[in-house]
Amino acid sequence: MKILKYTLILMSAVLMACAPKVDRSTAPEPGPAPDISLGNYETFKLDNGLNVIVVQNDKLPRVSYRLTVDRDPIMEGPKAGFVGFAGDLLKAGTENRSKAQIDEAVDFMGASLSTYSTGMSGSCLKKHSEELLELMNDILLNPTFPEEELEKVRKQTLSGLASAKTSADQISGNITRAMTYSLQHPYGEQQTEKTTEAITREDLVAYYKTFFRPNISYLVVVGDISAEEAKSQANKYFGEWEMAEVPELEYPTPIPPKENKVAFVPLRGAVQSVISITQPVDLAPGHPDAIATSVMNSILGGGVFGGRLMQNLREDKAFTYGARSSLITDELVGRFQAGASVRNEVTDSAITEFLYEIERLTLETVEDTTLRFIKNYMNGSFARSLESPQTIARFALNIERYNLPKDYYATYLTKLEAVTKEDILRVAQRYIMPNNLYITVVGNKDEVADKLVRFAGSGEVDFYDMYGQPYTDMEAAPEGMTASDVFAMYYDAVGGADKLKDVNSVIEQGKMITGPTQLDYERKVKGNNKMSMSVMMGGQALMQQVVNGDQGSSSQMGQSQPMTEDQILEAKMQMNMLAFESLDQYNMTAELKGITNVNDQRVYVVDMMKGGEVTSTNYFSVETGLMTGSESTQETPQGDITVGTTIREYMTVMDLKFPSYIVQSVGPQTIEVKLDEIQINRRINDSEFKVN
Repeated sequence: MKILKYTLILMSAVLMACAPKVDRSTAPEPGPAPDISLGNYETFKLDNGLNVIVVQNDKLPRVSYRLTVDRDPIMEGPKAGFVGFAGDLLKAGTENRSKAQIDEAVDFMGASLSTYSTGMSGSCLKKHSEELLELMNDILLNPTFPEEELEKVRKQTLSGLASAKTSADQISGNITRAMTYSLQHPYGEQQTEKTTEAITREDLVAYYKTFFRPNISYLVVVGDISAEEAKSQANKYFGEWEMAEVPELEYPTPIPPKENKVAFVPLRGAVQSVISITQPVDLAPGHPDAIATSVMNSILGGGVFGGRLMQNLREDKAFTYGARSSLITDELVGRFQAGASVRNEVTDSAITEFLYEIERLTLETVEDTTLRFIKNYMNGSFARSLESPQTIARFALNIERYNLPKDYYATYLTKLEAVTKEDILRVAQRYIMPNNLYITVVGNKDEVADKLVRFAGSGEVDFYDMYGQPYTDMEAAPEGMTASDVFAMYYDAVGGADKLKDVNSVIEQGKMITGPTQLDYERKVKGNNKMSMSVMMGGQALMQQVVNGDQGSSSQMGQSQPMTEDQILEAKMQMNMLAFESLDQYNMTAELKGITNVNDQRVYVVDMMKGGEVTSTNYFSVETGLMTGSESTQETPQGDITVGTTIREYMTVMDLKFPSYIVQSVGPQTIEVKLDEIQINRRINDSEFKVN
């Protein structure tokens, strides 16, 4: 055994000595880009103009159908949101089936089926394909857009919009689109509470009848199905779809600002700033520069951890967890965007680094090693994407929709490999204008806004609300008016302070809704020092809070803990309907800050303070005197979050008005409390307020 071992060692040494020497001081030259076989797809057109694309894949006994209505973008105006509603409600009921019946049929097949403003998609086992297509046919040709389902979607949307008011990320998305495209462009217009309330069923029907036409549509079929089978099915289930002329819509092309523009959206209590730096880009899908610009964007920060923005702002400066960029191609108008969420105190420093990296792209060529790394990353991502037949279908659809060369994707890696560092510099100089950017920031106005003046070409920061409308600082309240006067107006609006003094008990019953979950809600108040609140599911208490005098407890899922003195005091203030008249009892003071616009109505802004620090801001309608909502900051283990409350409805009981529909946004979560019944001056036994 030893002889064999020594013999192998000797042979190994000889082979190593005879092997050609390799120079490891330089990286090997990359080989030629590999040839790509994307697989075949077939196309044909029905007599009604419907374009059909078939990608056969026999690996699994499944088949999917995706119908795309290739319409122009639509400017929705004062009813912004109706196009999305039409897509959501397409499968909410037909002349032959209710929504419940549609959902049941999909579940029975083990299929998936969804609809949207530009079509529908479905997937199932091949043996159920005829049943799925019959369902899709019914939805496509016989939708009814039921009024009751419209109201459900409207309610969900309004809840989402309420939640968005405290979400810096969602607000940033709004203001970014508004600046990049303008509010007069379909990509930039905003859906608000007002536009949502204005949408009618007739709007949805009109949209469907105008734009859902086969002669501007594509049907993509993918899976265990031949072109012959697909053609037979397409004719059977989509052949009777009637063609018609569809309006072609045109819009002015958005252009970058003449100089860098800073747009700031104030978000009270924000501890971070959301930065987005954007400009419109004239770059259509399939443009000869599309691949080079994609490489350029990846170098800057397009999804690669080694991108310059990530390495600079995260790894080097520790300003953020992530800084990224994107460059979107579009037939109408594309967009360049870079952004991150950063701490208030480094907002201006982070913008400085963003602008440095963006300008650097236009001034110097990239390093060879960087370009090689990015190409390798993109090469691998592209290769992995080819494992899915859905990718082939998407490529085929793009080729047909955008009139791309048939070998556009088959030669992608060859074109990617051909991109040079000189190409990167050229496209950066052509498509990125470092002095013509929209710099949008959502954050704490008092801590951040003044520091951003130096980035604005005009020397001024422009302020906007969450929907991209000009934001003006609060106007002064009438001379001599105080917070006490606002509170007096509020008490008059709800029925009068004298009548409120006669209320010794209140029982509220209704629902607490969070997402798709509905829970039973009950709250009982006796006097100004006893309160019991329960949230239940099926009679089982999930959450409970009880206050009895100077004692209080809070429990979740059976786990109870005592409330702190501050929590008890706050609960007492909430149960006292005349608390605004006796703020000193709760160690609180109030200050009227002025008048501003919130949710399309003028409101008095009143800061509630404790120990000189603002704990919440309350809003009262100038027109009605009623309280419309509030904002506060809440400490959590994950950091401070903004809590927004909107009072959407009041209920009148014995000539007194009580808030009956309340929407609360806690970070990304929305909670609704909708009361069905309010009883006053009913006898409540003290045993209801037993503290655990």
